[in-house]
Amino acid sequence: MRFELYVAARYLKAKRRQAVVGVVTAISIAGVTAGVAALIIALAITNGMRRDLQDKLIGSSAHVQLMQMDGRGIPDWQALLARLRAVPHVVAASPGLYEQVLVARGARDGGALIEGILPDDERTVSDLLTKATPGAVQALEPQVAPRVAPQVDPQPASVNPQSAELPPIVLGSDLADTIGAIAGDSVLVISPQGEMTPVGVIPKYVRFRLAGTFHSGFYQYDAQMGFLRLADAQRLFDEPDVLSVISFKVDNLNHAPQIAHAIEQAAGPGYMTTNWTDENRELFRALKLEQIVTFIVIALIVIVAALNILIALTMMVMEKTRDIAVMMSFGVTPGQVRRIFLLQGLLISVVGTALGLVLGYLASWAGGHYHFIHLSADVYSIDTLPFAPRVLDGVVVAAVSIGISILATLYPSSSAAKVLPAEALRYE
Repeated sequence: MRFELYVAARYLKAKRRQAVVGVVTAISIAGVTAGVAALIIALAITNGMRRDLQDKLIGSSAHVQLMQMDGRGIPDWQALLARLRAVPHVVAASPGLYEQVLVARGARDGGALIEGILPDDERTVSDLLTKATPGAVQALEPQVAPRVAPQVDPQPASVNPQSAELPPIVLGSDLADTIGAIAGDSVLVISPQGEMTPVGVIPKYVRFRLAGTFHSGFYQYDAQMGFLRLADAQRLFDEPDVLSVISFKVDNLNHAPQIAHAIEQAAGPGYMTTNWTDENRELFRALKLEQIVTFIVIALIVIVAALNILIALTMMVMEKTRDIAVMMSFGVTPGQVRRIFLLQGLLISVVGTALGLVLGYLASWAGGHYHFIHLSADVYSIDTLPFAPRVLDGVVVAAVSIGISILATLYPSSSAAKVLPAEALRYE
């Protein structure tokens, strides 16, 4: 061991005449530990929030969507769909027809975005139906032979059809809870795409059988979405053989904008595309800003701990002035004295940083493994607090912590190097 490191380690372990120096040193180590652990946990939470929101958004929605610019819908969609499936980097495509409606059961109701789909195609671009209750997806399969068309009900309160004869609908679990419906119940869907009469447009009332629910863990979907068979949706919205959107899954999320442009070019004039990065850019920008602000705010704990290191080393220089003078009288250079106290501050920082990293990663692992912190899904869009610790974050936090601590040692180490042996030993 080098001479400077040996003396620095001895100074840290030795009993001191001034107990307050030891207390301040212990507080310095504890402060660095707390700051580093808090930074690791905070960054793990922000990374987890970003990861979970991104995974659920991408899993619950298409990577790219194609629609007409004029909003009139996509006619002759079968041929267009077959052609666009051949676009490079397109993994899957699914047709869809959606509209805002009101879903009600008795006196309870809730707004919903209802989408008409082909289940086999929808499951290739979205994970929502994979989280549906048993039998729900099978109920949405297209009918081989028409049975009973949706019943148009201008006076819904006076009709009580048998639920088994009604066409199926699948709702988000939170939406079903809002209207108080369970699987097998009859629910009323009120579409604004009604019929024109002398007194104005009368909304269309259609009853459906709740075939099941889905739970994605993403509140906006669970509380505001539902699915119908594509043919039933076209009859409900009076859009025969027309689509609102064609959804795509691509092989590389990072290249979604470029692939979307290729799809738009292949579709021809009059079409436009959106992709997951455009739809969620502001959300992820806000999460990135939150991560930066969190890092800066919690880094103040490390700065406070560095000030404690400065105080501890300054007091130690005052306590060890006689020892410094003796060493310098035996030939120890001012540079070696400076390095002794620099290494002493570095040892305090390294010990505190190591303890903080261990505690931070252990707490992050426990939080991510046991999910013991629950959130309100309607506020945060996710139901548990996620943790996603990264090795790179630990490297950055350790570098910042040690760097700040080294800066705090510059003044006391320089003061120690300026001690004059003759002046310090004059009255000894």
